Amino acid sequence: MSDAQWAKMEPLCLGKPGDPGRSGKNNRLFVEAVLWIARTGISWRDVPPSFGHWNSAFTRFRDWVKADVFKRLFDAVSDDPDMEYAMVDAIIVKVHRHGQGAKGGLRARPSAAPKAA
Repeated sequence: MSDAQWAKMEPLCLGKPGDPGRSGKNNRLFVEAVLWIARTGISWRDVPPSFGHWNSAFTRFRDWVKADVFKRLFDAVSDDPDMEYAMVDAIIVKVHRHGQGAKGGLRARPSAAPKAA
């Protein structure tokens, strides 16, 4: 995520220094971990150690979901979309044969045998 995007999201995160109770050590690293999981589709247990312990990250993610923090973060950055990961590739997108212009349905077609006779 870019510095401009993080500047919009940082005030909306939970656990800032100065907040009562426990606070997160690094909110940006946590948000990067959530984005990494969304991009790769892996489970929380497979999070690399550089993002911290997986159970702590998952617990924090669950708390933020309950507090609607991710909705606020999305709303803050949705006015400036990053299209880096939005692409369509023909390798993974298959069109049904009817969508390709193929003639559909079964019908009896005259064979070439009667013409030869």
